[in-house]
Amino acid sequence: MAFKTIAKIPTPDEMKAMIPLDPKLAAIKQSRDEAVKDILLGRDERFILIIGPCSAHNKDAVSAYVSKLAKVQEQVKDKILIIPRVYTNKPRTTGEGYKGMMHQPDPTERPNMVEGIKAIREMQIQVLKESHLSSADEMLYPTNLGYVEDLLSYIAVGARSVENQKHRLAISGVEVASGMKNPTSGDIGVMLNSIKAAQLGHVFIYDGVEVETTGNPAAHGILRGAVNQYGRNIPNYHYEDLVYTVEQYHKRGLDNPALIVDCNHANSMKKHFEQPRIAKEILHSMKYNPEIGKMVKGLMIESYLVDGRQDEDGTVFGQSITDACIGWDTSEKLIYEIADQL
Repeated sequence: MAFKTIAKIPTPDEMKAMIPLDPKLAAIKQSRDEAVKDILLGRDERFILIIGPCSAHNKDAVSAYVSKLAKVQEQVKDKILIIPRVYTNKPRTTGEGYKGMMHQPDPTERPNMVEGIKAIREMQIQVLKESHLSSADEMLYPTNLGYVEDLLSYIAVGARSVENQKHRLAISGVEVASGMKNPTSGDIGVMLNSIKAAQLGHVFIYDGVEVETTGNPAAHGILRGAVNQYGRNIPNYHYEDLVYTVEQYHKRGLDNPALIVDCNHANSMKKHFEQPRIAKEILHSMKYNPEIGKMVKGLMIESYLVDGRQDEDGTVFGQSITDACIGWDTSEKLIYEIADQL
């Protein structure tokens, strides 16, 4: 086999011992876990807002951003539960480009997975310590979940992973809210099948051992738009799309029907500045149709300190090096507008 060993990776237990989570912070995180699940399971009427940079590549910038979020969270806490988007692994369609902090703790240097895992734990703990907001990340690699599962209150399975059996089964053993995106094809049936699989218990091999899971009742769908055979982005957040998804959800008889709508990616046609308009349209659909209002539990928004994006070697503090994001002023205004409309 053409594999070259670079370094032995510490086990999750070894890494947690190396970079531990303070018990007081663990208790804050646990409380937020339950609050997020309560919203998705219909026990809390607040709205979820998963918001933050497309990729978290700079610890200090992420910390500065989330500190601003924490101040806004205090102002809207009766209506909105904010989950910082702190994504540390990036799926790449061709495998080229920046793959996230786990691969490259410094985007301008060669990959270093050991230092990357350390950097992720340190960043997530710093975010929680400074803001008391536990975060969301994407589970791009199921076997890496053990390195961060004690730090996250929300896990997403991306459009390129949602059909993968290992991802579905791993989510069935996760104890926090987990969103399953529709695939890039836009096939809602695939998303709903993944939710069903995640809500069921399974026996399978994980990390070298046979395990049994009990299922994740807080597994739910995320609408992120689609890409057709011509490479064109096709939104699925419009009223008719939401009606169809609600109908299909009920037709399957899935437990705890819930949806999060992603305002960027194919839904915005990669035009990040459209996100406020999209968010407001979704809120209007929720008011107009009680079934949509009941099922849509929140939004995903890509936001950072500075509007737009830069190249991987860029030096603008708080600006994305992957997909473009709306800047802080626009983001803050949007959060308050969402709160006013709820």
